[in-house]
Amino acid sequence: MQFIDLKAQQQRVRPEIERRIQTVLDHGQYIMGPEVRELEQGLAQYVETRYAVTCASGTDALLMALMAFDIGPGDAVFTTPFTFMATAEVIALLGATPVFVDIDPQTFNIDPDQLDLAIQAVLQGDPSLCPLPSVSSTLTTDHRPLTPKAVIPVDLFGLPCDYDRINSVVSSYNQARGTKHNEHIVVIEDAAQSLGARYKGRMAGGLGDVGCTSFFPAKPLGAYGDGGAVFTDDQHLAEQLQSIRVHGKGSHKYDNARIGLNGRLDTMQAAILLAKMEIFPEEVELRQQVAHRYNKLLSAHPSLQTPHVPAGHTSAWAQYSVLAKDSPHRERLQGELKEQGIPSVIYYPKPLHVQSAFHHLGYQPDDFPVSQDCASRIFSLPMHPYVTEEEQKQLCRVLEEG
Repeated sequence: MQFIDLKAQQQRVRPEIERRIQTVLDHGQYIMGPEVRELEQGLAQYVETRYAVTCASGTDALLMALMAFDIGPGDAVFTTPFTFMATAEVIALLGATPVFVDIDPQTFNIDPDQLDLAIQAVLQGDPSLCPLPSVSSTLTTDHRPLTPKAVIPVDLFGLPCDYDRINSVVSSYNQARGTKHNEHIVVIEDAAQSLGARYKGRMAGGLGDVGCTSFFPAKPLGAYGDGGAVFTDDQHLAEQLQSIRVHGKGSHKYDNARIGLNGRLDTMQAAILLAKMEIFPEEVELRQQVAHRYNKLLSAHPSLQTPHVPAGHTSAWAQYSVLAKDSPHRERLQGELKEQGIPSVIYYPKPLHVQSAFHHLGYQPDDFPVSQDCASRIFSLPMHPYVTEEEQKQLCRVLEEG
């Protein structure tokens, strides 16, 4: 049994992939070839935004978005500690300060109520409202408090966050700040896992000021290498992103309008993604069916907490993650699955606030109890469009015996 079965998918689309790769080999435009523009048009149409700007990875997508909003030293960026390193890593790379916010115990996504408290805590310098980084991390070089500048909600495991509540929290602070646009808080949606999901009728990737996604091979829409994209309705912002991804390019190759990156998506990866996009809507629907069968099969398993999808949400099911009773229970169940040749994975065993890379922020393990608890109990089962019902029944029989 495969945790993610890319071979089954490839069998469906290989002739189209090979045709598109041959086209790239024939025209030889390996950097920013016509397939890149074609992909961007298709992605923008799918996500229902005006613009899609492709780039070299999901990490670059987040980094480019932060750069486009001029986020750097002295700025606070709020995000979840229960996610992959890249989300907070890009904040630190620009010299800004990650401010972690605990998660909702049912969705595993950032808790909007805790976000509200965290913004208040930074503005008032009051860690009694919400755990904050250490004093040395929350003051700028001239000892002024940090300026809240961005929120990066993560659509974990493919489930969009509660953007109505998040945007409402952010909007209330922006209104209080008045017309100073450079002091406004922006929402940067981390949709690395949620492409194909919906929130109240709107597509993931288009739920914040910008949306960022990843085409890492294991993602719902994955390339055969790294890749990413940023989505926006703002023409000026799209132009900035297009400049940033090519070394801050201005009017021509040797005119550099700003500091940028070498963040372009390879034409070959664009060609592969174009082939995969032809079956992507069907694959999203197949993921729904796999998740539905898991929910039904595991409904009589009282010791496991199955995923919660709130009303108005549709998950892309990048992962199907369950909670065991405790760490020993999880270890036992994973061991029994492994004995039967069934893979499982823990996302994420160590929250970001206790990672060595963020030791300087001074957070304590119990600062975010929900994240810490979930990290100790969560594990993910095989999830891809081609999981069969019989495979799922076999897996669930093993779990029932555990």
